Amino acid sequence: MAPPSAPRTGTRPGRRRGGRALPFLAGGIAVLAVASTSGGVYAALTTQKAEPAASDTPQEAPPSVPGDPVNVATGGQVAPLRRVVPPDVLAVGTGSIPAAKIKRIARLGRVKDVMAVAGGAVQLQGRQVNAFAVDPSAFRSWTPPGTAKNTGLWEALAGDRFVVSPAAAEQLQLTRGYQYPVVGRTMPRLTMGGSGPLGLPGIDMLVSGKSGGEMGLVPNVALLVNAPGVSPAKVVKAVGKVLGSGTSVLNLHDGKYQTPADGGRPGSYLDLYKQAATSCPGLSWTVLAAIGQVESDHGRNAGLSSAGALGPMQFLPSTWKSFGVDGDRDGKADIMNPYDAIPGAAKYLCSNGAGRGGKQLYTAIWRYNHADWYVQKVLNLARAYQARYD
Repeated sequence: MAPPSAPRTGTRPGRRRGGRALPFLAGGIAVLAVASTSGGVYAALTTQKAEPAASDTPQEAPPSVPGDPVNVATGGQVAPLRRVVPPDVLAVGTGSIPAAKIKRIARLGRVKDVMAVAGGAVQLQGRQVNAFAVDPSAFRSWTPPGTAKNTGLWEALAGDRFVVSPAAAEQLQLTRGYQYPVVGRTMPRLTMGGSGPLGLPGIDMLVSGKSGGEMGLVPNVALLVNAPGVSPAKVVKAVGKVLGSGTSVLNLHDGKYQTPADGGRPGSYLDLYKQAATSCPGLSWTVLAAIGQVESDHGRNAGLSSAGALGPMQFLPSTWKSFGVDGDRDGKADIMNPYDAIPGAAKYLCSNGAGRGGKQLYTAIWRYNHADWYVQKVLNLARAYQARYD
């Protein structure tokens, strides 16, 4: 049996208060501090007063239509969120990573997804900030679940607004809907489109590909790598061997990059499984993680199944009506939202006696999917998670 896929979607930049430096300047990683096609960012500027964008009041990012599934785009600019790709490794070069090396990494054994992004250090509000320039339709899948499903955030990015981490928004005193000068090779005035945890240590800003190109961010300077079922340390070693010296290759599962989500909200699929299990005394989070892997590979394949099931935990709509949970307290229980679906799965299992273990646990899993092979697969995966993480 292959080891379990890592049920998480990256790390969370920590929230810092009291005027302290942003995470990547205070003991974190200044991975892009020297990366810029202009030869380095301009000298720090005096903070300039922000201006409202085309209005005297802040402009909110385009809202989702009430009642729509939370991870489906409504404005047509951004593709619907169809899967989640937890990044296991972040690699950053001192210049553009050659296409041939990116292809070699994509062909490494057990590597499932690779994304190359442009990036560099820019000045925002007189402070140096590490930024990625991304395609919002593609990049959203690599961010933490709560950020990935925030369609308004990605549509704002598609409209050439910028997005920042909550820590950067707080410390730089940024206001959504206001314009700010962003200094790179050029100095455009960009509108803040919103904020959300980005899940990558040292990266506190996202801009569109168009804005990144205009500011001179370095193409293909960073790689995100997803390799489910492989020790992240082994992936780091393999990627580092391909890229060679001078490249920073980070294991995103390393404890020093694991910081709590804002407000104590779960920051990854792993966190979601662990939190949901607490609602059912006696139920191990490893069972939920195993079911999440078997059913959708932790949200990667959450679409309609041949049996009519939906979402990251693959509920039948008829079952969801009885066991759906509004886990993120946004006013609706969404079968497609992992913040709702995972606690919904815990509720369903608990109602069938999963918390009592033994034969009751076996029966509860069997009721989830009426097949003995399925129960055995879930239990075997749960043991593998237990050995790996506990």
